[in-house]
Amino acid sequence: MKNILCILLYFTISISLHAQETKKYLKKVSSLDTTLETLYDVISGEKGEQRNWELFKFLFAPEAKLIPSGKSKEDIFKVRYLSPDEYINTSGKWLLENGFFEKEIHRTVNTFGNITHVFSTYESFKSKTDKKPFMRGINSIQLLNDGKRWWVVNIYWTQETKENPIPKEYLLTQ
Repeated sequence: MKNILCILLYFTISISLHAQETKKYLKKVSSLDTTLETLYDVISGEKGEQRNWELFKFLFAPEAKLIPSGKSKEDIFKVRYLSPDEYINTSGKWLLENGFFEKEIHRTVNTFGNITHVFSTYESFKSKTDKKPFMRGINSIQLLNDGKRWWVVNIYWTQETKENPIPKEYLLTQ
């Protein structure tokens, strides 16, 4: 009987803590702006700085995908489909070991009903103090507003290259 009470107490405390975290995180997905700011903030950090992967996963709808694109060794454009957990497993260590800051420099937004598409131009830095980005590109972000919060459905992106520069209309100051 004592063990059962301990187990029930443990689950009650766990559920309560999870509810508090969820309530705290809901502010971060209450608007399109806060959702996108959180998306950029949560992956950014100095070398050795842990990321809040729980918050990262909270941003995404079930079955959401992160879809990087780029040229293969065969010089063919390809995509990879990653769940948020797969992204963490493939990129988390690199972000921690190298430092990474992604900053949005331009955004275009199209909304119809409860769905929104954002073209978000970004610059990437290894440290917050860096003046020149080591990479730029565009995130194509699809979001859903369920009436209570915003969900990231997909992020599909490509990096800028010499052959594929970012068009001027996606570089204009916000």
